[in-house]
Amino acid sequence: MRLNGKVAIVTGAGSGFGEGIARRFAAEGAKVAVCDVNRAGAERVAGIIHQAGGTVTPIHADVAKDADWRALVRATLAEFGRIDTVVNNAGWTYRRISSVDLDEADFDRVFAINVKSIFLATKHVVPVLRQQKDGGLFIQIGSTVTKRPVPGLSAYGGTKSAVIAMTESLAVEFASEKIRFNVINPAFGETGLAANFTGGQFSDKERTRVMSTMPLGRLTTPDDIANAAVFLASAEAEFMTGAVLQVDGGRGVYG
Repeated sequence: MRLNGKVAIVTGAGSGFGEGIARRFAAEGAKVAVCDVNRAGAERVAGIIHQAGGTVTPIHADVAKDADWRALVRATLAEFGRIDTVVNNAGWTYRRISSVDLDEADFDRVFAINVKSIFLATKHVVPVLRQQKDGGLFIQIGSTVTKRPVPGLSAYGGTKSAVIAMTESLAVEFASEKIRFNVINPAFGETGLAANFTGGQFSDKERTRVMSTMPLGRLTTPDDIANAAVFLASAEAEFMTGAVLQVDGGRGVYG
């Protein structure tokens, strides 16, 4: 198994891409802290992993809060004794809307969940990795909107551009300590946020429209993102840092 003996925190793991990553990491031998602001979702996914023979603990946390990150790290160390990888998957978007009509509260929330969370993860996990003295890895989940902007999602797109800029800077800052930072850029997936991205219900008509923008002809799946995350967390990617990995069916290069 490619991640045997590793310990991973996966945020936003109660559904969607995060669930796929958590389940795949466990199947590859990692011990997984399944973190989500939705306690029931975290417990559901942890139960699935446990039933499949994986080693897992569910942790309820709001990734935009400093105290919750402190508690998340403490709980993971108490359960597993170390941390090797953090997957900053938790994210949010508001319902697609003209930027002049976007509420300030929604602007603040999307930056707190999508960007501040990465700052807090770094702040609380890097000291642990330094004590362990054998490096570590952060995987952030970006978005293809950084390459193909979507009108009505300007603040969301801004957060994902910030994710990439922060990750590249952090990769350089901590490279001498063998602490790596990489980004996975998905395209549109049928997750709980799908209706927000399309500005309403994610209807069959919307699904067809979105798929028409995907050169490989389908939406991004949790397995697609999990496969990329496992690769980045494996020994095969030990020389990769500051990378932005497009997992988008060609959407990022489609005009």
